[in-house]
Amino acid sequence: MIIAIPDDYHNLVCTLDCIKLLKDHEVRIYSDAAPPAADLVRNLRDAEIIIPIRERSRFTRDIISQLPKLKLFSQTGRSCHHIDLDACNELGVAVAAGSHASPHTVAEQTWAMILGSLREIPAETALMKRGGWRNRFSTGLKGRTLGVFGLGTIGALVAATGKSFGMRVLVWGRENSLSAARAAGYDTAASQDELFEQSDVLTLMVRLTKETRGIVNAGHLARMKPTALLINTARAELVARGALETALRNGRPGYAAVDVYENEPVLDGKHPLLGLDNALCTAHSAWLERDTYELYFGEAFANAAAFASGQPVRLVNTPIRR
Repeated sequence: MIIAIPDDYHNLVCTLDCIKLLKDHEVRIYSDAAPPAADLVRNLRDAEIIIPIRERSRFTRDIISQLPKLKLFSQTGRSCHHIDLDACNELGVAVAAGSHASPHTVAEQTWAMILGSLREIPAETALMKRGGWRNRFSTGLKGRTLGVFGLGTIGALVAATGKSFGMRVLVWGRENSLSAARAAGYDTAASQDELFEQSDVLTLMVRLTKETRGIVNAGHLARMKPTALLINTARAELVARGALETALRNGRPGYAAVDVYENEPVLDGKHPLLGLDNALCTAHSAWLERDTYELYFGEAFANAAAFASGQPVRLVNTPIRR
């Protein structure tokens, strides 16, 4: 079968060991970054199986209807929100998804960004390369409050690490997050406002849904301490568009560290956060780690190979045969 993999703008998929699972098929890998819809369709027109990389491209009804040979989307990861499942059902396109997710790489990135920000490691390295030497205090963690907005699997790892540093852990979220916090012996906030007011370091660990889009607004950010640090390694759309840049210019919170953006990749250097000295930015690199890639792509490739052999697995829809 012809198997197409769009959006590999890191050019890393071909280096994976698990690519051997597709050795019996013609694999076409495209490295275009955020291509226009017409280019995406042109690249994928002959594909019988498409393996999307996370949610980098949206597969709407209009796009799917222009792919007449398509039989399967084999998704990397579990999320299929970017694929129009109703259109797939009607057009006879199956969708398979992964069954595993690794929380560790995002938790590790979160703590790398917390420590890098509070210890000012990027700025200190740049200073030394210019011949300078640090002459001001950094900020420690012991005794300070770690706010965790959403105590799911990743949030639990982040919280446990904060506790090991001697931090007070304060949690807000839905009832399952609050229940998990109480069971773990953490404090719970009385409201989202209180979480933002009391946190010295605040991590967003909420899953992006229709309900959580823009759940953090300018009013919440204005309640933060001028010394506080906001970390977003989840999804950019959790924060109202433009609110974080404005808040950082106004000094509440005093700092932010961000790994996610509304439109990725950011290749022109013009994102407003990149012009702020009190923002630490990384290129959505939390999941850009070999073991994680092997896990996600290994499942997607195995699902594709199983489908091609006539034994589909892990389907998440019920397509009409065509």
